[in-house]
Amino acid sequence: MYKQLIAALSLPALAFAAKGTHCPKTCVVDSSAHDASYAIEKAFHDCGHETGEKRGKVVFKKDETYNVRRVMNTTGLTNVDVEIHGTLLWDTDIQYWLNNSLPVGYQNQSSAWVFGGENVHWTGFGYGTLDGNGQVWYDFINGTNNYPGRPHQITYTGMKNSVIEKTRFVQSQMWTMTIIYSENVLLEDMYVNSTDTKQEVGFDFSSLNTDGADVIHSNNITIRNWVVDCGDDNIALKGNSTNILIEDQDWYTGLGFAMGSIGQYDGNFETVENVVVRNVTAHDRMRYAAYFKTWTGVSRGYPPNGGGGGLGYAANITLSDFKLDNTSGIFAITQCTSYNDARGECDTSKFNIRDITLENWSGTSTSAVLAELQCSGASPCTGIKYDNVSAYIPSNNTMASHYLCGNVSEPIGFECTDGLWEENNR
Repeated sequence: MYKQLIAALSLPALAFAAKGTHCPKTCVVDSSAHDASYAIEKAFHDCGHETGEKRGKVVFKKDETYNVRRVMNTTGLTNVDVEIHGTLLWDTDIQYWLNNSLPVGYQNQSSAWVFGGENVHWTGFGYGTLDGNGQVWYDFINGTNNYPGRPHQITYTGMKNSVIEKTRFVQSQMWTMTIIYSENVLLEDMYVNSTDTKQEVGFDFSSLNTDGADVIHSNNITIRNWVVDCGDDNIALKGNSTNILIEDQDWYTGLGFAMGSIGQYDGNFETVENVVVRNVTAHDRMRYAAYFKTWTGVSRGYPPNGGGGGLGYAANITLSDFKLDNTSGIFAITQCTSYNDARGECDTSKFNIRDITLENWSGTSTSAVLAELQCSGASPCTGIKYDNVSAYIPSNNTMASHYLCGNVSEPIGFECTDGLWEENNR
């Protein structure tokens, strides 16, 4: 599976990076207006809908700041190159965004910019920047989880055969980006930093919900060579994410790679399948290097902060070549997510987690727990495999040695040493 997945994800990247041979129709976006959103939408309208071998180009000028004061919808694009040389800076009128942000199409989430198209090549050349002015949001929400109407910085929806690369995403309002209803997309050479500048970051992150990226209802997605410093999941795969490659990652602050949350919609069947996450460095402000989270089997409340009772499975997921740099935790599974962090009912989820491999993990951690596996009694985890996984604890000169298990059937490469020490409903 591993080699087949790598081959499947690598070949399309070469194909959809190719460009037509005709001179592109070019629109240079004017930054002089009080609100640049109108000029941005017009540029994509005029130069973002070419056909056949023809291509269009939308250019944001170097050393220019584009003030964005309203929501933008630039979807249905075809054959367009996007060059971000300057900075897009979002306005801080919180009440406007709360009342006008655009629906993402999942978990009642919303977005400041909805962007989508086919045969799109987007580049920021390593310096082009999207700045969400996130500090005003971190102050405003004051730790409230999934504040209604709080917008994601950008949602890539309906993307197909496209490349997004070499762009800086800083101080996102909420999730940095959502990739949804997309297929055959390469996201490469990205820098993401959404951390609170006013107070020390802990694991009750003040910049809560600033995920680096969330993939939903998408297939054949490659996320390569990212630096992520955020206040929540560094990269998350949610419902119906299949054939995903995440590699060459450098994560400084966050919760780690997340499978989930999932199982939030009562009776809905969702999958996360055929995933490789490899060559990851998790630094000392990381809660985990990776973790999986599902909702309980009991539906309470409504998304985004409520739900449960969902069905499906996560399977064929390989987490390979992780380097731990004094992380607080290592790897966890919890099937206890519930309405507003309610406790209990951890044995009720029918969402199944199976065939998960951790291989070649090493480095340092403050935790003595190599595995914290809180699986559901209604659908126990199977095929959980550890191969050459270790962590050294510098504070006491010992190796992590505890495997905490609940409802783990026939683990491979390790033996459960303890029951669960406490409920983890993260």
